[in-house]
Amino acid sequence: MTKRPKTDTPIIKLSGINKTYQVGDQPLNALCDIQLDIQQGDYISLMGPSGSGKSTLLNMIGLLDRPDNGQYQLFDSNTELLTEELRANLRRQHIGFVFQSFHLIPRLTALENVEVPLMLSGTAPKVRREKAIALLTELGLKDHLTQLPRQLSGGQLQRVGIARALITEPAILLADEPTGNLDQKSGHEVTQILERYNSNGITLLVVTHDQALGKRAKRQLSMLDGQLVNDSKTLAPSKVMPDKTIAVQTISNKNRAELT
Repeated sequence: MTKRPKTDTPIIKLSGINKTYQVGDQPLNALCDIQLDIQQGDYISLMGPSGSGKSTLLNMIGLLDRPDNGQYQLFDSNTELLTEELRANLRRQHIGFVFQSFHLIPRLTALENVEVPLMLSGTAPKVRREKAIALLTELGLKDHLTQLPRQLSGGQLQRVGIARALITEPAILLADEPTGNLDQKSGHEVTQILERYNSNGITLLVVTHDQALGKRAKRQLSMLDGQLVNDSKTLAPSKVMPDKTIAVQTISNKNRAELT
């Protein structure tokens, strides 16, 4: 596949990001003065105890939430200045999500679930069907295209979820506890799939409680009480999990589309 060209400019830049929620009559400081730059192709794990702000930060980066104050620049856009329509457009073009609980639509087949993002973007039925079949085949699900979620194993469900996240060829992949509901073998396979796409230029940010998974990332962030308290880098993923090779050919990624 064609790798994404590297750039010296951060594709994600958070400056002074704060977010407070009201819980009863008490304010909860979910994010406190977050400063974070992310380069294209980074492989980052985000760790910390429950309630530390990990999911809030992931939602902020994914344009699912707005900060109370501070600046979030994604590529060339100051996102806090955008309308909801433009934020949705930016998210749809550049960001893919992988969830712990898969969030597949129960009544749709694996193939139909993967087609949904392209259907929402107005892609022609024939084009989206061919693209979804090709991607699911690459992820080892050629024989499961017409099965419903209830007919699939946990590992297969997560592969469908990954395919759905990748079908729009995003620059950024956000994974929230992607192995949390999987057995060890399926978790290893899913991790290696995500790493394969990262090696071809997708920026990968993984929220996890799994120390073994977290240590595989080239850059490891830790959060506590809404603050980033540690930012460490390694040269390569740690070999703390079996390094079995999975025959997965990753799809080529499109260049960033211009906002319309």
